[in-house]
Order: sequence, then structure tokens, then C-alpha cells
Amino acid sequence: MSRSVLVIAGEVSGDQRAAEVIRAVRARNPAVHFWGIGGPEMRAAGATTRHDIREMAVMGLVEVLRRYAFFRRVFNEMIAAAEAGRPDAVLLVDYPGFNLRFAAQMKRRGIKVLYYICPQVWAWHRSRIPKMAQIVDRLLAIFPFEPKVFEGTKLKVDFVGHPLVDAAQAARAAPPQPLPWQGGPKIALLPGSRRQEIERILPSLLQAAVLVQEQIPDASFILAAPSETVAKIVRATLAKLDAGPARCALVVDKTREVLRQARAALVASGTATLETALMGCPMLVVYRTSLPTYLIGRQLISVSHIGMVNLIAGRTLCPEFIQHDATPEKLAAGLLPLLGDTPERAAQLAGLAEVAVRLGAPGAATRAADLLLAELGA
Repeated sequence: MSRSVLVIAGEVSGDQRAAEVIRAVRARNPAVHFWGIGGPEMRAAGATTRHDIREMAVMGLVEVLRRYAFFRRVFNEMIAAAEAGRPDAVLLVDYPGFNLRFAAQMKRRGIKVLYYICPQVWAWHRSRIPKMAQIVDRLLAIFPFEPKVFEGTKLKVDFVGHPLVDAAQAARAAPPQPLPWQGGPKIALLPGSRRQEIERILPSLLQAAVLVQEQIPDASFILAAPSETVAKIVRATLAKLDAGPARCALVVDKTREVLRQARAALVASGTATLETALMGCPMLVVYRTSLPTYLIGRQLISVSHIGMVNLIAGRTLCPEFIQHDATPEKLAAGLLPLLGDTPERAAQLAGLAEVAVRLGAPGAATRAADLLLAELGA
């Protein structure tokens, strides 16, 4: 019997994660039809989309407010489509600003709601946890601590593992690729993927690199950009800065390979810390934002660490340099011990291996697909 699943993924990463699940489902039951909001990855996996992620992906309150009429129209259009099409289930992927509201509307209409990649209610909005438990039927969690967050609610929560585990395993198994290192030790610089964070974090990373090179003249650095879009932002930011280290190159779309070969890394807080951990590269976690955002965030954040790698470890495994602490001098001083055969390096390597185990075995999308099929009865 055929089944219909409405999928909503509003960003590039969500499009990728949704596509992985769609492929895994269709490998088991090709009769399941997926449709909704997504991008090229979802379409390549066999889904039909009514709106593309290029329309949906925005960042910042001002941009959202500017396009409020558009989002409201899309929201109402998808509710109407769900009422008309009566999908057997809705699969929401990340994108909480839109998807949590959509989940509430689906629940009112008696349509089953599964959520893959939990909104970070455990960090920013713990008050949303009871409400989320009421409007979602099943949560497919990618972090091992998330089931405990919802203890005491009636929400079904399954830890399926993290999808980056598969990508990291494939990267480690692939033949090494040549990279433009110009000496050693090799040091990776990951300044983030959004314009605001790159502009605020990259200057400190480069100045720290200069200080390290003063201590180790042969040290070599690679700036890793995940895409050409990000690389353009990095180049534009570099053009405004003083000269960085003498031995430094920019590499695009080879971040895992850069981390695989690097001795250590300076990494902007976020998912990149997990990629770095899974590639077994010791790191310092760096975060800088505007002062108002930082002050507001200090009041709202309810977790002990800002680096995801440290949240998974349950301790300060990788030192965090946040806001006024993210100075070139402090970063250089923190990085130097990770470059030699030191107790600090050994402790991080052991801890990163522990984090990799906690993130689960490969096959997160397959496990998510199995749970979706079980909910569909297909």
C-alpha cells in the first residue's frame, strides 16, 4: 500500500538530512511518496517540492520580519495542501521557527508528526519542551542527551545517531588528497559559515596564527571553507584585514580532509566542532558575536558549554574562548600545547574518541527511516 509523507526542510543542511532519510525509506519501500518543501537533494532522492530552500533559508530577525508576508503565505498554503492531501505523516527537519508552528497545526488536524533533528529547546527555550511534547508524536534525536531532556513527558524520543558519523567514516576511509600545506605543524582554521561570524571570528584566528608562526616559523595554516559561497565571504573579509601568517591557504569543500591532516584546529562554535571531533583533530572552540547579542544570549542560554563537542562530552574537553576571551594571545597560548606530544593533546585525543562513540554508529538515516516506516505501518 502506498503512503504519503509531507516533508519540510527549510535550509541546506535540512535538505541533505531529509534526502538521506528519503533514500533509506525508498530503498525499503519505493511506494512511499514524499512531497513538501526542500531543495535539490530532496528532489534527487525522489521527492517533489512546492517551495525551494533558496526561498526559505533566511537568517536574523530583521530578514524574517521583512519577508513575513511570504512566510505566512507559504505556511497557510502548506496547511491547505496537508488538509487536501491528508498525508499519512509529516516529517519536519530542523527549521524550528517554521516547523514548530506547523507541527501544532498538523496536530490539530489529526495528522501524525515526526520531527528529525530536534530544535535546541534544551539550550535556548526549555519552556518549549512541554509544548513540543504535546504537538510532536515522535522525535528522532541526533544527540545522545536529548532523550533525557524529554523525560517526564509523553513524547516518544529515539536516539538514532548523528548523520555526520557516516560522512566522517567515509572521509577517513578515502585515499588522502593533496592539500596546499606549506610546512608543519599543520593547523586548520574554521571561522564559521555565516557572514557575521566570519567577520567577527576570522581576524582573531589569523592574528593568533601569526603569533603561533612567530614561535614555530614552519607552521602551516589552511582556512577551510565548506562551499564557494562561504569562500567568497572569507576572501572579502581577508581583503579588509592586515596580513595574516606567511604560510596560509584557502581550501574550499575539503573541510574533513583538512581536519584529517591537521595537527590541531581553531574552530568556530557550531556543528563544525563535531566534524572536527569525528576527524580526531584536537581543537579550541571560538565564538564571538555583537555585544548586545552576547549579553542577551548569556541570559537565555541554559547549557554549561557553547561548543557542541563539549556538550556531548559533558565537560570542557576542548577549551572554549568566548567573546572577550577570544583574543589572539589567548588562542595562540591555548593552541601551542596541542601541537606537541603533550598531556593536553593526549587528553583531547582520548576525549574526542569518546565523543565519537557517544554520537552513535553509522546509519542514522537508516534508523530514522525504519522508525518512519514503523509509524506509517509500511
